[in-house]
Amino acid sequence: MDGFLDNVKNILSHLGMPRSFHFSYILEILILTVIIYELLVWVKNTRAWTLLKGIIVILVFVAVCYILNLTTITWIISKTAGVLFIMLVILFQPELRRALEQLGRRNFFASFMGVSGGRLGEEDGRSQEKINDEIVKAVFEMSKARTGALIVIENQVELSEYERTGIPVDAFISNQLLINIFEKNTPLHDGAVFIRDQRVVAATCYLPLSDNMSVGKELGTRHRAGLGISEVSDSLTIIVSEETGDVSVAEGGVLTRRLTRDQLSSRMSVPAYGSSKTVEKLKGMFVNAKKKSDE
Repeated sequence: MDGFLDNVKNILSHLGMPRSFHFSYILEILILTVIIYELLVWVKNTRAWTLLKGIIVILVFVAVCYILNLTTITWIISKTAGVLFIMLVILFQPELRRALEQLGRRNFFASFMGVSGGRLGEEDGRSQEKINDEIVKAVFEMSKARTGALIVIENQVELSEYERTGIPVDAFISNQLLINIFEKNTPLHDGAVFIRDQRVVAATCYLPLSDNMSVGKELGTRHRAGLGISEVSDSLTIIVSEETGDVSVAEGGVLTRRLTRDQLSSRMSVPAYGSSKTVEKLKGMFVNAKKKSDE
């Protein structure tokens, strides 16, 4: 054991680190690990990731300018660096404020032990295919009755800032529940329903309206709201027109109108919402490898 510790000390000394080892080093590593992990989770669950990708592009551009010795551009960048930092703070202001609010409300022990304080996000044990069928059935029942509906299915970007504008529901998904929520003259019919991890988490939520000028004038607030939420997240939004009964889907800032039942089912099944595309690819690779090994 003493020989092992001596080897560790020698390695540390070669790396320019002190030979003596203290408990505080482990504590510092743990603290930094938690901070970095929480930061990555925060970026993943907010729109910050979309903004961060734009910042990365700008940083790459700046690095190329320095490498190519583009003196005029680098001089402008150096003089405006402080202003750019202030702009970043302004851009991230809603996310930063929300992160600080969550920091004040968080139970650190329960979070560290992986214990959740509520039921939101728990799965009800049914397959995603059955849940998709329930949603599709409800959508086309409402389409037949010309009942307006707006259903937002979250993917990787968590949309809690918009969910908080509505009323928490936290219920299993069923076609009867969705139809009842959007029934005219009921308390929850006005606004959007949010679905996350196989549960209806909130209803009567307000969404950002799209200012896309290419959207037809015949489309009302419901379609613009569905398109608007798809522009700021990776969600899939289903819209049922109250005037015509047409079913539309907004995804990635693109509105697809007049979908049939089969077309909607296909859009909902690829990719599987609530799981990352990377994970789905890895699952496919694993299944293929298993089939080859069985053969």
